[in-house]
This record gives sequence, structure tokens and C-alpha cells, in this order.
Amino acid sequence: MQFKVNGDNLQGRRVLITAGAQGLGWEMAKQFLVNGSRVLISDIDQHALDNAKTSHPDIHAIRSDAANEQDVIALFSHAKKVLGGLDVLINNAGVAGPTAYAEDVKKADWDHTLAVNITGQFLCVQQAIPLLKASDSGVIINLSSAAGHLGFAGRAPYSASKWAVIGLTKTLAIELGRFGIPVNAILPGAVDGDRIRAVIEAKARTLNKPVQEVTEIYENQASLGRMVQSDDVVNMALFLASNAGRSISGQALVVDGHTQALN
Repeated sequence: MQFKVNGDNLQGRRVLITAGAQGLGWEMAKQFLVNGSRVLISDIDQHALDNAKTSHPDIHAIRSDAANEQDVIALFSHAKKVLGGLDVLINNAGVAGPTAYAEDVKKADWDHTLAVNITGQFLCVQQAIPLLKASDSGVIINLSSAAGHLGFAGRAPYSASKWAVIGLTKTLAIELGRFGIPVNAILPGAVDGDRIRAVIEAKARTLNKPVQEVTEIYENQASLGRMVQSDDVVNMALFLASNAGRSISGQALVVDGHTQALN
């Protein structure tokens, strides 16, 4: 499905999306292209990047690890080269982290989850801010999660990192408001797709329950009784990046079908 933003078609906007070669990042990248934006995606998976370039030759792509400072510096240097600046940063890179109760989580797994999910966003923001200040339509969108405002048993590293994204977002909104740069976080619920299916399988193993039973738990934890679709999150990102969303800043915008608890 193709989306158009009413009142603002995002034509010519220079957009950088981390982890943009697959999953939710790729869905966002395609829709920004549909709306006339110039898009650079980064990803740690070179094969996914190659596939993205093959299917959409007009997209810019570079391999980059969001948790590696030198990679991030090179990423934004490339953005200046191929885009000539930056208007929209979408901090989408993230990992699910381990599925285990806190007492059983290995410190290396904790460190890696926070390195990607929050330090990676911080590193990208540091490099993006000078470029966004030079833009007349600078926007930052940070991807958090429903686990960024709810507790999530068995997923302590992930939940902690996603709560941290909210603190970073609200602080940046205060710091950058005087430059006219809105900063918001999107908190998706369980987004139907390969990634959540892998999480469900891991959860089922941890709980020693059938995968179908755990799937139904994920579907029924939202008042709407279903998982979120990637389209729902893409629409929110398009809106926040457009002129229609220019007065929204410092917000944790939940797109989760009204989830009150994570299981």
C-alpha cells in the first residue's frame, strides 16, 4: 500500500533511516521514497542492503553498525556526500535482546542490547544535530516500543533500553526546541512480521509453552485484539516528518492497539 501525507508530500526531504534495509525500517524507507523524499538507509546486513538497492536503485545505502562510533561518523559523512545534508533522522536500529529472567541474563547480552538500542541512538543524534540545525525542516524520530512505557517480564534489557529512549527523546526535545527541531518517539506494540515471530518462538521456549499459545497472548494483550501492522507505524513516521506534525515534540506516541500489559 502507498501512503501520501495530506498537505505535505515530503518532496525532496533528505531522510536517513538506520536499520533501514529490512523490517519496519525498510517499510518506512519505501514510503518516504513514494512521497518524493531522498533516502539513505544504513544496516549491518550487507545482503539486505544489496537487495534493497536491487529493488529500489534510487535509494542510497551503506553498511553501518549503529553501536560503533566510527561507523556512525562514517555514516553521517556519507549522508553529507550523497544527500547534501539532512532533514529527517529516524533512529530505527535495535535488537530484541535476550529472552530470560533478569537473574539469568548474561552481562554481555545486557551490554549489547543497550549498546544498540540506546547508545546507538545517542551516537546518531550527536552526528545529526549539526546537519539538522542547518536544515529548515529538521526532525528526529526515535523508535522505542510499548516496552518503553510498560514492564516486560523476561525482557529486562530490552525494556530498560526502550525506556531510556523516552528519556533521551524528551531531553532532546527541550534542547533542540529553540532550533525548531521537533523530537518524538514512536512506541510500536507487537508489529506482525518475522522479528516478532522470532521473539514469540524464544518466549515459547522460555515458558515451555506452544508457539501458538504465546502468539495468542501477544495478539490478545491489545484491546483491539490484534498485532500492529507495519503500515500503522509507517503512517505515524510520515506524519511526524511532515509539516503537519511540526508542532508535536517531546512525545512518546504509542501505536499498539491499546496494550495495558506485556506478557
